[in-house]
Amino acid sequence: MNTVPFIIRTECPPGACVCQRDELLQTPGADLRILQLTSAQEKVLVQRLENLTSLADLRHMQQRMEQQLGIRIAIAPGPREVRTVRGITLLVLEQPGLCRKTRQSIPAAIRKSMDRCPDIAYELLDEGGLFAAPETGETR
Repeated sequence: MNTVPFIIRTECPPGACVCQRDELLQTPGADLRILQLTSAQEKVLVQRLENLTSLADLRHMQQRMEQQLGIRIAIAPGPREVRTVRGITLLVLEQPGLCRKTRQSIPAAIRKSMDRCPDIAYELLDEGGLFAAPETGETR
């Protein structure tokens, strides 16, 4: 069993989660960063994600979550047309130790930011050139 040099998240009730926390703790050399996300810290993270102000802010948080906790988030326009924020795919990739509840609360918090600040969604869609100006030089 790994010895953990930091306070770790408390165990979920049996049968309530499939985070594989115990297996992660028993795996030698496993990446235990995700276990640093206690319930109190998760609340702070979710609140921070609910108050994003720009796509740059979102990308910064994405990078910090991956660096500090190993949490990877895939964010992209959905496969069909995007009419609302719900059309944007937000997927927290599975990893041992990541609680099911956390995997649901992170995308919900990001969507809340996008609802409150639609410019984030517009900037995200524009990354792929959706709102880019057409090439000039064409003659009609």
